[in-house]
Amino acid sequence: MFVGSHVIIYSRDAEADRAFIADVLGFPHVDAGGGWLIFRLPPAEIAVHPTEGDEAHEFYLMCEDIEAALAKVSAAGASVSGEITDAGWGRLASITLPSGARLPVYQPMHPVAYNLPD
Repeated sequence: MFVGSHVIIYSRDAEADRAFIADVLGFPHVDAGGGWLIFRLPPAEIAVHPTEGDEAHEFYLMCEDIEAALAKVSAAGASVSGEITDAGWGRLASITLPSGARLPVYQPMHPVAYNLPD
């Protein structure tokens, strides 16, 4: 029924963040016209968490080894925000985009769904 998902990151400097995702993170992309890049993401999964407050949506890049992933993007010019923290369900850090926005990264410590067969 569904063939993929489309994630949107709102940015105060979309052009710089697009260049960063293409050049530093190395995500393959297409140009939808006028430099409007759309990136192929790694396999994805979705979780639904309860809340008593406002509904919100979050986006994380997942990795198998957070130290190795952060070292690789740091060597390519990315700034890592803060130390790696352990949340029990995963190990977390953030990459700072050129716009100043933070892009969370986590190494799951729970079973994952992104590699389940169809």
